[in-house]
Amino acid sequence: MWFDSPADVSRRLAGVDYLSDDAISTSVFLAAALGKPLLVEGPAGVGKTQLAKAVAQATGSELVRLQCYEGLDEARALYEWNYKKQLLRIQATSADDDIFGEEFLLERPLLKAIRATHPTVLLIDEMDKADVEVEGLLLELLSDFQVTIPELGTITAARKPYVVLTSNATRELSEALKRRCLYLHIEYPTPERERDILMKQVPTITQSLAEQLARTVATLRALELKKAPSVAETVDWANTLLALGRDDLDEATMAGTLGVVLKHVSDQTRAVKELGLPDVADR
Repeated sequence: MWFDSPADVSRRLAGVDYLSDDAISTSVFLAAALGKPLLVEGPAGVGKTQLAKAVAQATGSELVRLQCYEGLDEARALYEWNYKKQLLRIQATSADDDIFGEEFLLERPLLKAIRATHPTVLLIDEMDKADVEVEGLLLELLSDFQVTIPELGTITAARKPYVVLTSNATRELSEALKRRCLYLHIEYPTPERERDILMKQVPTITQSLAEQLARTVATLRALELKKAPSVAETVDWANTLLALGRDDLDEATMAGTLGVVLKHVSDQTRAVKELGLPDVADR
């Protein structure tokens, strides 16, 4: 067992500065208890990747990360053969020698997680950025915790990894993949929870400033922006204000530091207008 209960999840995640809620703690516990992968979906910047990292840290496990991107293939995700080493063996010995043994195998994140004999958290990050074909590659691993290499046969996990998949929901994932996972949707935190996150991750911040930041970020997220501020950017904003020696988020300070949380000029312009901040030219 990775965790004793949802309450144990909350306590241990808090110990590594990840403030969970009931839905998150329950999902994390059930994924461990049922031995199922956990698919975590939600907007960018709500703490999906950080959740996997926190689970690894809280349980003393190794984190193995597969970062998804367009064009990701089996050779980068699962395994590939060391062709140079194979060629050298062929040139040095008889062509009848087996060149598809363990010594020629280069393991990638998925195979590494399956073959690990110690506690491992496998993070398959931003699944929605990978091509649909990658989902097919994952089905055997997600259902049976095994992978098949034609030249070597089927490799079954010696010790099941704790698997977390994340998605920003930029495309719909297949039903076959979803069927193999438990599902958790994470939204942006409430201002109260984000205040608590700030006070946990920025210990020197005052409660008053943390509350101001949390309320302001919630207001910004309610605007029609290209990219709403992430929780990590809220933390960056808090550290920025402390670095500047500010203990109050007044209009001038807000206008002068908007670039920490809003990374598009159009978003900054909209925020200045909607919040009645000093004009960009006056900063």
